[in-house]
Amino acid sequence: MTYRQRLSLFLIVDSFIVLTAIYFSRFLVDADIHVITMPIVISSITIVVSHHIFSIIFKLYKKAWEYASVGELVVILKSVTLSIIGAAVVQQVVLRDIHFRLLVVTWLIHILAIGGSRFCWRVYRDTYIVKKTDKTKTIIIGAGAAGTMVARQLLRNKGADMLPVAFIDDDKRKQGLDILGIPVAGGVNAIEQVTSIYGAAHIIIAIPSLKRKELNVVFNECAKTKAKTQIIPKLEDLMSGKVSVNQFRDIKVEDLLGRKPVHLDMEGISEYVSGKVVLVTGAGGSIGSEICRQITLFNPRKLVLLGHGENSIYSIEMELKEKIQSQAIEIVTEIADLQDQQKMLDVVGKHQPDVIYHAAAHKHVPLMERNPEEAVKNNVIGTRNIAEAASWHRVKTFVMISSDKAVNPTSVMGATKRLAEMIVQNMDSKSETRFVAVRFGNVLGSRGSVIPLFKKQIEKGGPVTVTHPEMVRYFMTIPEASRLVVQAGALAQGGEIFVLDMGEPVKITDLAQNVIKLSGNSVEDIGIEYTGIRPGEKLFEELLKNDEVHEEQIYPKIYVGKKSASLYLQDIEQLIENLPSISKEELRMKLLHYTNPSSVPQSDFATV
Repeated sequence: MTYRQRLSLFLIVDSFIVLTAIYFSRFLVDADIHVITMPIVISSITIVVSHHIFSIIFKLYKKAWEYASVGELVVILKSVTLSIIGAAVVQQVVLRDIHFRLLVVTWLIHILAIGGSRFCWRVYRDTYIVKKTDKTKTIIIGAGAAGTMVARQLLRNKGADMLPVAFIDDDKRKQGLDILGIPVAGGVNAIEQVTSIYGAAHIIIAIPSLKRKELNVVFNECAKTKAKTQIIPKLEDLMSGKVSVNQFRDIKVEDLLGRKPVHLDMEGISEYVSGKVVLVTGAGGSIGSEICRQITLFNPRKLVLLGHGENSIYSIEMELKEKIQSQAIEIVTEIADLQDQQKMLDVVGKHQPDVIYHAAAHKHVPLMERNPEEAVKNNVIGTRNIAEAASWHRVKTFVMISSDKAVNPTSVMGATKRLAEMIVQNMDSKSETRFVAVRFGNVLGSRGSVIPLFKKQIEKGGPVTVTHPEMVRYFMTIPEASRLVVQAGALAQGGEIFVLDMGEPVKITDLAQNVIKLSGNSVEDIGIEYTGIRPGEKLFEELLKNDEVHEEQIYPKIYVGKKSASLYLQDIEQLIENLPSISKEELRMKLLHYTNPSSVPQSDFATV
């Protein structure tokens, strides 16, 4: 219906309502309704005309009455009251007498009729039009300001495919009440029961300030149902206007880590990065690329993206150039192999970086078990080459990314990362460059991590494969990992190993179950299959060895490890020189012996 048609309809209907109100008022005030007196005629003409005038002034005819609320009721009250006052003024001027009883009764009937006609349409729409659609019944967790806004948005939005049917809130004062016509049906412990009673297939968590541990509790209750669970955006995103309250997102696994993310010392980082030249190796990888994104926040003079894969380097180059087009940051790319010693010297000499973040590495445990020589080439020789280049050209700070698998390693990958740490720590003892290492746990969402694998297996219908029911790992997000690296560079004195406080380790089985539930499936339908521990894997990981531990945190959520006493540097050099002639099994034995002697019996080592 066009606005002109809509306006014509309202003019006709409201005129009829006004005349009916006056006629009925005459009946209530004076039973003799057959006599049309001058006050009635004057009042009718005045109220009809003034009603339309004030309705246009207050834009009463432009209101969308299917969304009517208290605001629209106030507008009706103003229009009707001013119309009656106008009639009283005309009566006084023309008739020298005001018929108060007639006008008061007319005012009451007028408000009831005009308001009722509008709100009847809303009730009809909500009852017979909206609720007869195929909208998904939705439970909203949180009956506070955010939850109420979500419910109002869903009720108002014709295109929304969700219909709120109940609130969940632990506030006893709200339970049993109706908000916007929606009952507050119980607390968090009643989620499963309420979802079943109302036949809801969707749950929205509408508590933006919810802490991660509390979110975990809520999610575990939601996971008992078959309903899809989503969450509204973070409070800071709502306040900044980045997103609106009805832009729901799926709960991410990182939401359930049970701890707050690590924050950066912005002032300290800005001091050693701003206006400087920064080089990132492995810049195309999931960690390296995120480090680059974080670094651009501090306005370096030049950022050098070094990597072996041209496609990934090109991708991050284009992303950064688009992101920082208004900033004076020079983005430079270098396609190079860390194993090329001369190339590393040339690249570092060419750009003269102030800081190097060394993120390039082979990290896949089973693959490196089958290809130990490649792990040595990239993780050990590559690290030595770029570290020596940094020292030769007097780079101020060198930060190497290591792994928790480097602690008492049982795998080739972990052993090569531990050897790389030894090289870096040794370089620090004889160089003007500050060399430090940062140990990561498992990084959620990075290439080769379990989350992408689980998601692919779920898409295929399952089962999700887990190596052992008791296997646990420390987890961190990609942004957390990159922030730790950047923060370590600012805190570096030389020779340290930095470790993030990642809270309690997480069972891989629990993680798999959460990913299945977050995908909208049940564990029973997808299934979990245990495949057995793979070569080189441990049931649990450690962050620091006993002889490395400093009890105190040097920065909130960051620990620092001491230098290790035993460094097999001569053996490492000999191993590198003899690499082409060593068998894979002998190489694996030597790697583990140098980094974790207790894992290789002396009798076995002697045989090789």
